[in-house]
Amino acid sequence: MTTVAAYAAPAAKAPLERTTIERRAVGEFDVLIDIKFAGICHSDIHQAREGWGEAIFPMVPGHEIAGVVSEVGSGVTKFQVGDRVGVGCMVDSCRECENCLRGEEQYCLKGMVGTYNAVGKDGQPTYGGYSEKIVVDENYVLRIPDGLSLDVAAPLLCAGITTYSPLNHWNAGPGKKVAVVGLGGLGHMAVKIAHAMGAEVTVLSQSLRKKDDGLKLGADHYHATSDPKTFEELAGTFDLIVSTVSAPMDFGALLSLLRVDGALVNVGAPEEPIALNLFSVIGGRKTLAGSMIGGIRETQEMLDFCAEHGIGAEIELISAAEVNEAYERVLASDVRYRFVIDTATI
Repeated sequence: MTTVAAYAAPAAKAPLERTTIERRAVGEFDVLIDIKFAGICHSDIHQAREGWGEAIFPMVPGHEIAGVVSEVGSGVTKFQVGDRVGVGCMVDSCRECENCLRGEEQYCLKGMVGTYNAVGKDGQPTYGGYSEKIVVDENYVLRIPDGLSLDVAAPLLCAGITTYSPLNHWNAGPGKKVAVVGLGGLGHMAVKIAHAMGAEVTVLSQSLRKKDDGLKLGADHYHATSDPKTFEELAGTFDLIVSTVSAPMDFGALLSLLRVDGALVNVGAPEEPIALNLFSVIGGRKTLAGSMIGGIRETQEMLDFCAEHGIGAEIELISAAEVNEAYERVLASDVRYRFVIDTATI
């Protein structure tokens, strides 16, 4: 076991504080990673404050991890010391079910093992990226291409793949009209990726406050959902809408913006239930869907795609001591567009 410094929430809704945790010894197929940067995802806040239900404490959040390999197990074949690598939202799965076997480990029928707030196969709690080091099985480690700086690559391990996966699955590309709901940590990545895929991209945001940013990031159009005329003008327009918002939305109104056979895909996870009149779906043979992250293969594909197109997250680099302030600013939508912790400050 190795003792490392970390920032943890000692209890639900408690401020995060500096502490130490134990990392397991490097096993035969394990990779030890010196974490350089860790992104702050809104889901970190949901879980640290038990917004999604009972959680495991103390909790070390963080599933947007970028770092460098410092040790490998004797059986490791995919990585060597010095490699630039990342870890996303999962660190294991059953590896045997049909979903795992087809490379969709995120939908493991026995449940994937989350990078934090989960229990590993050894029966011990998992701890995330707000720490100095992490030990991960090589099969759940990603290679970060040389074309991506580690700091802007870290958020790709969640925000990037969470938006890439539905855009890829629902075939965003030339000739497709794609709307992105919300221009935050997820939304700004969705705009960049959809634009790089060749789609015509529209941002739907509460106001026009971030319009200039949205257009610079690659959006072709920008509309305020607070304006009723938006829903009149854009009715029946889009092939695909990706909602990135973690608050309750009027899904009926959003569904009205789809063309026949269009899809509204939700990647945000509000804490409250949402009511929906099913006639919003039936009329127009529309699809209301959800999407999580991607599997390891698709996540690597996303990283390679982003490197090829020069896509990284728009970040604000902070010290570990600023994490509690950062949480409050995320809740106030006061970040453009992803906080990233410099873990050298832990």
